[in-house]
Amino acid sequence: MKIVSWNVNGVRAAVKKDFIKEYKKTKADMYCIQETKAQDDQVEEALKDIHRRHLNTNSAVKKGYSGVATLSKEAPIIKSNGIGIEEHDQEGRVLTTEFEPFTLVNVYVPNSGNGLKRLDYRSEWDNAFANYLSDLRKAKPIIVTGDFNVAHQAIDLARPKSNYNKTSGYTQVEIDGMTGLLDVGLVDSFRFLHPDKVQYSFWSMRFGARAKNVGWRIDYFLVDERLKENITKATIKDKIMGSDHCPIELELEF
Repeated sequence: MKIVSWNVNGVRAAVKKDFIKEYKKTKADMYCIQETKAQDDQVEEALKDIHRRHLNTNSAVKKGYSGVATLSKEAPIIKSNGIGIEEHDQEGRVLTTEFEPFTLVNVYVPNSGNGLKRLDYRSEWDNAFANYLSDLRKAKPIIVTGDFNVAHQAIDLARPKSNYNKTSGYTQVEIDGMTGLLDVGLVDSFRFLHPDKVQYSFWSMRFGARAKNVGWRIDYFLVDERLKENITKATIKDKIMGSDHCPIELELEF
C-alpha cells in the first residue's frame, strides 16, 4: 500500500504545474494534499481530471486559505472534518478518513507566523490535536500525515543554530509539541528507516534556498507504533517541483 502526501501551496496553481501528471505517476492508494487554498467545490473542479478516485475535502471558512484534501482508491468507511473544537476547526486543517486497516489523518498544522505571533495558539493547537489523536487510536491504528510546520531535530533543517527559538518551525515550544504527538504512540516513519539521513521537504522561496538545498524537513508520516513493522519505505521526493514543498511517500505491507 502506498500513501503520498504533498503541501501543494494552492491546488489550482499546482494543477497548472503538472500536478495531475505527477499524481497519476505515483499510482498511490491514498493521496493527501495540504494547503489547497480553495473551497470544496473549487478543489473538486481543479481535480476533475482525476477519475476513479474518492475525493474528500475540508476547506477553511476564510476563502483562499489553508484546506486539505484526500484522494483514495477505496471509499472511506467514515470521514470527518476537524478535531471537534470549533476554535480550531475554522481553518480546514484536519481531515480524517477511516479505512479497514487504519484511520488516516491528513493535517496542515498552523504556522507560528512571522515574529512567532501565533506561537501560543500553536501550542494550544498541538495539545488539542494530540488529545484528538490519542482518542482516535483507541478504535484502531492511525497514520497521520501532512505539513507539521516543525523541524523536530537539528538534523531536520539546514541551519539549526541560527533558527533555534528565533524562527517559526524550530522553537522549543514547537519541538515539544511534535514530541507530544509522537508520545501518543506514533513513529516518525522517515527517521525510523533513516535515522541519520539528511533530506528536506520544504525550502523557502527566498534567497535561492532550494537551489542551495537550505531546507527543512517539516512534512511527515507519523505511523502508529502498532504498524511500525509494516513500514517498508518512507521517502522524500525532493526532485519533484511545483511547490515550496515536495511530496513524501510511505509504503506499507499488510
